[in-house]
Amino acid sequence: MQQYKYQQQLFLAETFANLMLQKLKPHNIDLIIPMPLHPNRLQERGFNQSLEIARIIGKRSNIVVNSQAVARIKHSPPQASLPLKERARNMKGAFICHEDLSGLRIALVDDVMTTGASLNALAKAVKAKGAAHVECWLIARTLAK
Repeated sequence: MQQYKYQQQLFLAETFANLMLQKLKPHNIDLIIPMPLHPNRLQERGFNQSLEIARIIGKRSNIVVNSQAVARIKHSPPQASLPLKERARNMKGAFICHEDLSGLRIALVDDVMTTGASLNALAKAVKAKGAAHVECWLIARTLAK
């Protein structure tokens, strides 16, 4: 994951998407939304790792991927750099949803979940715009120490 995310080893998106598709049941999903990056972070990294994985999953599952529905509007330190207790506070007001998602079943795609603060904040943003059901699809889960 480190090589994919920080060393631009984009070919690994294919591997991660394949692993996810082995475990997912995407037939009940209307729309895939990848975890958005703040524009500053996107510029630093050069790509959105969650979007690259989501595109492959969407293509193979015939599900629309919408990377414009939600934006990250709060630029903050990376979650991985913060103590666990500060992560939820770091995500407060981080996302804005631009589209009406009324009645849709949404899958949020992210690479790694530690506390779930980012995914929780993103899920709240899409639910506030009417999403009927939200699932979180991720590659890895960091175990508590």
